[in-house]
Amino acid sequence: MPCDIPSPEALSRVCADLEPISGMAALTEAVNGLAPAQPFRWVLTRGGWHRLGGVVDPDHRRVSDNITHWLDAACAGDMESLLADYGDAGYLATRMAGKTHFFTAACGERPEDFIQIEIEELQELIERPLIDPEWLPDSIEDLLEPLEMRNAQMWPIGRSFYQFRRTTLVPELLEEGPVDGPHLRVLRRFMNDWRNSSAAGHANLCEHWVLALREYKDQDGTCRVMARPLAVGRERFPDLPVNPDLRGAKLATELHAYDRAVGYPFAWYFTMLSRKGDSYALADAVLADLMGAYDYLPRKDLQILHDWERHPYAV
Repeated sequence: MPCDIPSPEALSRVCADLEPISGMAALTEAVNGLAPAQPFRWVLTRGGWHRLGGVVDPDHRRVSDNITHWLDAACAGDMESLLADYGDAGYLATRMAGKTHFFTAACGERPEDFIQIEIEELQELIERPLIDPEWLPDSIEDLLEPLEMRNAQMWPIGRSFYQFRRTTLVPELLEEGPVDGPHLRVLRRFMNDWRNSSAAGHANLCEHWVLALREYKDQDGTCRVMARPLAVGRERFPDLPVNPDLRGAKLATELHAYDRAVGYPFAWYFTMLSRKGDSYALADAVLADLMGAYDYLPRKDLQILHDWERHPYAV
């Protein structure tokens, strides 16, 4: 699998040199300038997430970039010591509001043969006073994530900025990576379904799906990854035709219209896998049709649907 992959150091320099105000076209151009033989496409931005930030003083001067490390050094978990030493300091806790920009590039014939680059766009926000005299937490954990502050108004501090998150070679992730067992089986089946379906002849999977990755440590302390496919542009997708009264030619028309809107054949099936619950009734309706007088699915897609009927799964 020959690939022209930008190095983490080069991607970090791009992030340091560009400001988000430059726009996604500028970021995409900069990423592709690092790998001209392997053009990447910006396919998705996923926002709405937050993570812990740092500590600043009342004048917004930096005390620490990492609130967890600072608290550990300041009091080693001793709340009484923290209150005694910093109760009157007026320090403020910050939080990072983030978006993740996904870039993908195909590098082979199989659905899983692609590279995924994630670049974060971060804005630091002043969340709250580090120590509130009207609410004294019982532990460091309560101080880091106070329930009373979850809906508090936050103010930006400084400019937003880019930060390189990671590059993922998806074939390596599936073959030898740290993906946990259940997620790995689902991912491999999802890729196999794409490879064996009519979608494979019309589009690269990485043009329509990315992998949402979440790292964690298992009970043995080993770093593991939860990975699940995430549809590109799903907020623009039409509703799946799950009307229980829709059958036959009308259902076929709705399915073909859905596929055209999303951009590839059999799109309704892959969308269904990512939307549990009522959408499964759609598969039942199609199977009932195809056991009768109707024949509106290619044979390869019908085989996948029958396999799903025998052994359902979701992503």
